[in-house]
Amino acid sequence: MNKTLKENYIIRIKSRIEQDGETEQVELMTRGSFALRGGSYYITYRETETTGYEGNVTTLKIAADSSRVAMLRFGPQASQLVIEKGRRNLCHYETGYGSVTLGVTADGIQCDLSSKGGTARFSYLLDGDVSTIISKNSLEVTVTHVN
Repeated sequence: MNKTLKENYIIRIKSRIEQDGETEQVELMTRGSFALRGGSYYITYRETETTGYEGNVTTLKIAADSSRVAMLRFGPQASQLVIEKGRRNLCHYETGYGSVTLGVTADGIQCDLSSKGGTARFSYLLDGDVSTIISKNSLEVTVTHVN
């Protein structure tokens, strides 16, 4: 785990998962880091017991041009989801029951981040194969600098 993580931003995440006719909404507020490098914004935070991924560090890499989002989780439950406009990606996801490969298709990506923070929204479909949608997921991530 990265112990030198500068946690000088408040990260607010609102997620919504639609699955089997049910909708679950979760809001999380934590401290983390935020940076712009090479045309992408990097939002990094430590997972907690509340999220079910305690001991992991998650990084969201969001393209400034809103074309792509990578959700990278490092630690015991490592995963990598790549959400890209106009493309279905196969991604590795670690669950409490073992690892699975899922199809991920962008529904929409909107990046309203600047060097000072801001908000990014993205939604995507998860599928077990091309014809079986598992869930529709959406996230709104707000980044605010802490003085």
